[in-house]
Amino acid sequence: MTGFARKLAAALALSLVVLVAQASPVSELPWKFGPAKVQVGSQATLDVPKGYAFLDPEGTRRLNELMHNPPHQADRYTLAPDNKAWIAFFTYEDVGYVKDDEKLDADDILKNVREGTEQSNKERRSRGWDTLTVIGWKNPPKYDNELKSLAWSFVAREDKSQAEVVNYNTRILGRGGVMNVVLVADPNALTTAVDQFKGTMGGFTFAPGQAYTDFHSGDKVAEYGLAALITGGVAAVAAKKGFFAIIGTFLAAAWKFILIGFAAVSGAIKRLFTRKAK
Repeated sequence: MTGFARKLAAALALSLVVLVAQASPVSELPWKFGPAKVQVGSQATLDVPKGYAFLDPEGTRRLNELMHNPPHQADRYTLAPDNKAWIAFFTYEDVGYVKDDEKLDADDILKNVREGTEQSNKERRSRGWDTLTVIGWKNPPKYDNELKSLAWSFVAREDKSQAEVVNYNTRILGRGGVMNVVLVADPNALTTAVDQFKGTMGGFTFAPGQAYTDFHSGDKVAEYGLAALITGGVAAVAAKKGFFAIIGTFLAAAWKFILIGFAAVSGAIKRLFTRKAK
């Protein structure tokens, strides 16, 4: 085959992938395209910019079914760029006011998350899913005192495929709880994905009276601080009381959604649903 013929064949193959992806199940979900102002539960709103799309809880449930994720009790919302190079899941936890005066020990937190991952791997094995090994921090935890948000990310490895996966986590503190955001992206394109995601967060606003600075004496206060937001929240409290071991938040958000091929090149989500459509 000549060089020109190979290039032509590659171009045709790429065109077919794009066409099938456009007709895939993910494209048929009820995406709301920006620019648009959307509700993220009753607790917050988000200005979705042009070039991005949003799914309400029903659309997100359908997305999770396509991705073979177990059902989630709380309402979950989805934000993604139009090309679906990454996805961010939003879930609100009504845990109360989380005090932000705790010093974060990255080494101790990583140790706890690794222990929790071993516990979660037992569940994965029982479901026939690939287990994970936590390699370490991609971005150590960093708290933004002005924005009242905590961000971090781990690098984990799928033990069977040896593929690396990364979830970028953000916790935005409010008066009565925390907005959990988990961004899933190709590790090789994480920096770009995080930059794009942060660019959309300027449009995130808690409802009037529900911002972190609206706290009043007598409001509900969470049983834990910043470190437990990373190591599992309620699970961390339970562990202190002698119950289940801590489950890393990047796993607790959903058992499987990080195991969908993000070690491949950007656009892995689109290709995943292309295969399903075929």
